Amino acid sequence: MKCLILCAGYATRMYPLTENFPKPLLTIKNKPIIDYLIDDLENGNYIDQYIVISNHKFINYFYDWKKSRKENIVIIDDGSITNETRLGAVRDIELAIEQLNIEDDLLILAGDNLLDFSLNGFIEFAKSKKANAIMAHYEESIPALQKTGVCTFDEDHLLLSMEEKPLNPKSNYAVPPFYIYKKEDLHFIKEGLEEGCGIDAPGHFLAWFCKHSKCYVFIMPGKRYDIGSLDDYNKSNKDFLIH
Repeated sequence: MKCLILCAGYATRMYPLTENFPKPLLTIKNKPIIDYLIDDLENGNYIDQYIVISNHKFINYFYDWKKSRKENIVIIDDGSITNETRLGAVRDIELAIEQLNIEDDLLILAGDNLLDFSLNGFIEFAKSKKANAIMAHYEESIPALQKTGVCTFDEDHLLLSMEEKPLNPKSNYAVPPFYIYKKEDLHFIKEGLEEGCGIDAPGHFLAWFCKHSKCYVFIMPGKRYDIGSLDDYNKSNKDFLIH
């Protein structure tokens, strides 16, 4: 299995901290955010290659960071230099698949999230289902649901529907940016883009994809820390417990 870590955003809500530095390399308790994700996955021995996709503005920071890691890591430059010219997460996924000719199951992560539980349980869930899989967690707040992906699923956790930032959420299950796509379904990325699925958030593709292939929902057994603002960053530095 390959792991694609999305790191090409510009984190404008966290300026000036991220105006000239990539958010995934910010430290939480003296350790880069992206390192927590990789170190956790390394405990499971499921991933044989990590692919980090960055914008051109921050690419050299990731080249420097790679020197500190021993894993098989490939850095991809998506060529964008401003927030206004960014490709969008779905096009970044397509770029990575095509540039590296990926023909393996693919774990896709946002590089600016922390979890207080192991991602390896998510991988084991997908393997047990022998299918694509996403994560979800219960969210009471309607305003919060309106700012994220929202899914519905049946008693077997089969995904029934997915909407990105819905005005009227159909459930209280929010979908963070963690996905596993089977190798035989990776061609749907290109097809979804050709049919006009949204490009900015990866959840836009998932909303299209769930109508074309089977996908299961893994209920998160712990907490996710979304580093979306300066307040989130400061709170995570205070509250995040290293597991």
